Amino acid sequence: MSEKEPLPPGSWASSAGRRRNMQAIRSRDTQPERLIRRLVHAQGLRYRVAAKPLPELRRTADMVFRPVKVAVFIDGCYWHGCPEHYVPPRTNPGYWSDKVARNMARDRDTDRRLLDAGWTVLRFWEHESADICAAKIAATVGQMRAVQGTSKVR
Repeated sequence: MSEKEPLPPGSWASSAGRRRNMQAIRSRDTQPERLIRRLVHAQGLRYRVAAKPLPELRRTADMVFRPVKVAVFIDGCYWHGCPEHYVPPRTNPGYWSDKVARNMARDRDTDRRLLDAGWTVLRFWEHESADICAAKIAATVGQMRAVQGTSKVR
């Protein structure tokens, strides 16, 4: 699609170039996710990547430790409305601001549903130190294993 080609009917993009740019954004395996996963894996912990914690919930966590019911989310500052780094968009602000607000509401709903089902939810911002995030994940999983009396790696 070139800059001069019309956008598909009902497109959310303000231009063909913007549409290409937005379609290229990764929804998983981002650099912060990969770094945190590598650090957690180096500590001997095993997990599922981009998995549904609850089968009936149409949402995925970035890392899932099923036996101990720990779901980890690494949220992007823009897409999830980071209070420190979110900057409202200048292009098509109505659509994108509403989208971020819906993402934030969905995040709260996901947290509530997982907590109601007995899960521990850990959320980190992409700008947080990967070392600190990995340490908190390892500590939480270790605590949950101690509570459940399990020493399984998976």
